[in-house]
Amino acid sequence: MDVDIIELSDRKIKFVLSGVSPAFANSLRRSMIAEVPSLAIDDVNIYENTSVLFDEMLALRLGLIPLKSDLELYVSRSECDCEGGCPRCQVSIMLSVEGPKIVYSNELKSADPKVAPVDDNTPIIELKEGQKVVLEAVARLGRGKTHAKWQSAIACSYKNMPTITISKCDRCGACVEVCPRGILALDKTVTVKNSAECSLCRLCEDACELGAITIDSDSTSFIFGLESDGSIPAAELVQRAADAVKKKAKILVKSLEVT
Repeated sequence: MDVDIIELSDRKIKFVLSGVSPAFANSLRRSMIAEVPSLAIDDVNIYENTSVLFDEMLALRLGLIPLKSDLELYVSRSECDCEGGCPRCQVSIMLSVEGPKIVYSNELKSADPKVAPVDDNTPIIELKEGQKVVLEAVARLGRGKTHAKWQSAIACSYKNMPTITISKCDRCGACVEVCPRGILALDKTVTVKNSAECSLCRLCEDACELGAITIDSDSTSFIFGLESDGSIPAAELVQRAADAVKKKAKILVKSLEVT
C-alpha cells in the first residue's frame, strides 16, 4: 500500500491511495465519516429565551457548531467511570446575551479554554430590542455514526485513478481540443499532463479514431478528497480513521481465533 499526498492544508487533504482493494478504500471513507470522534454540543438547558426562535431550533443550531478541542483529554460518556457527567467526559458552555444584536459563536463561553468554536463568526441568532437568551450547553464526545453533529468530515469522497493509454496518434489535436479538463497536450505527440484530473468523460475517445486513445480506471488505486469542518485537522482525521479500521480488523481477527 502506498500513499501519495497531492494537496494538504489544515482543513483539506487530497491523496492517492494505491495497492488496495475497492472494499478497503470504501471502508476508509466510511470510517472518516462515521468512526472518528469529535466534541459537539449534546444537551442544552435554556433558562431564558424571549427571541422568536423556538428552543428546539436554537438547540439544533448550537449542536451543529464545530468545536475545536484536545481529544486526548476527553472520553465518551460510555467509557467514563462517573455516573452523572464530569470534566473528563463533558464540558459546560455558557451563553448569556441580550439584544439588539446578532449573536455569533464567539460569544459561547467554555469552561475549558481549549474548547471553542472553530469559527468565531458563525451566526446563531438575531435578537431584537429587549430579547434575551440565557442557556447552558453541555458538549460531549461522539461519532458521526450516531449523529451528524459529530461528523468532522463534511466532504469525503474517492474515485479510481484514471488510466489514459495512447496507442496511435496522427497529431490531429482533436482529443486535446475536446478535453474539458485540459489534461492532454500536443507536442511531438499527445501527452498526458495530469491523469488524476481526468473525469472519465471519454470525449477524447469519441474525437479520435477507434482505438487511438483508451480511457480506463485502475481498480487498485484511488484518489481521495477530504474536507474537515475544522474541529480536527484533515491529516489527523485520516490517521484516526485508519486507526479505527485497524482496530476493527484486530477485533475481527481475535473473535475468529476464539471460535
